[in-house]
Amino acid sequence: MRVWVDMTASAHVLVFRPLIELLRRRGDEVEVTAREYAQTLQLLELHGIEAEVIGRHGGRSRLGKARQLWSRLHALRRWARGRDFDVALAHGSHELTMTARRLGIPSSTTFDYEFAWLQHQLGCRAATRVVVPDTIPADRLARYGAEPPKLLQYPGLKEEYYLADFEPDPHVLHVWPIDPERVLVVLRPPPDVSLYHRHSNPLFPRTLDALGGDERVHAVVLPRTEEQRAFVRGLDLPSVIVPERAVDAQSLIALADLVVSAGGTMNREAAALGVPVYTTYGGRLGGVDEALIRQGRLVPLTDPRALELRKRESGGDGRVRRDPAELLALLLSAYAAESTASTSAP
Repeated sequence: MRVWVDMTASAHVLVFRPLIELLRRRGDEVEVTAREYAQTLQLLELHGIEAEVIGRHGGRSRLGKARQLWSRLHALRRWARGRDFDVALAHGSHELTMTARRLGIPSSTTFDYEFAWLQHQLGCRAATRVVVPDTIPADRLARYGAEPPKLLQYPGLKEEYYLADFEPDPHVLHVWPIDPERVLVVLRPPPDVSLYHRHSNPLFPRTLDALGGDERVHAVVLPRTEEQRAFVRGLDLPSVIVPERAVDAQSLIALADLVVSAGGTMNREAAALGVPVYTTYGGRLGGVDEALIRQGRLVPLTDPRALELRKRESGGDGRVRRDPAELLALLLSAYAAESTASTSAP
């Protein structure tokens, strides 16, 4: 089987790493395309995944996003035409599903935040299969044309699948002069170039300021963009550490005492690894985060003073692992669905 995978954001590298390994182990051919955005290319390099770089993020403005979408769709179509792919897979890349549909390639898309309206209107309608967690209410997906049998849902978090084989590397902390007696906090800023996160989030800067001036803490900030990296460095907060480039964030999370994130993936990675995690997300919570909050695995933060700054015993209590082969089977069902439709057609 020839498989095409498109990655347009940092988290996609993490999701597809074990799936690509499974595909290649069973003899399938996999080709990867990627968009230049955030740490996507650095993470591909970190995990040894070769990719054809096509396009970049359109920036903050709707016009810029529209122009880049149009340009990238044309470039992807030129690249994919004639490569004889059997199936195309994405994590929310509507460019892939739209291109695949135009070229007659069955496709699957997966995501775990249901309120990215425009992205899902485009991506879900073009896809053969839409694969999401079962904590997202199905009626929230019907507006995107994602209903059974197109819609498939899986138990748990996507992070529980792609972190199933993960073991933290303690050497990740050796890059910095970390005092083991201080509380290690990992922070992730808001996704401030995303259309579904348009409102400013004053809580995260307040939290960063509070932790950055606390001598009991090491606050490691993992920026999404170079602009964020420069901004955090410019604050010159004594307890803040800002890595120069993409790092093994999963090891950092697993070794941290707590995580504070304004985005989704890092929150859920912490939950999957059994690490205390607070969310400062300023947009509408999706079904996955609503479920984690109900389960007590994710805590909404409204005031930095509410953070429980204490050392955590290592051991990974509460960690959940799931078989990534089960997720891969759902995604590849797009190929079987298209094949069945073709053979049953008059």
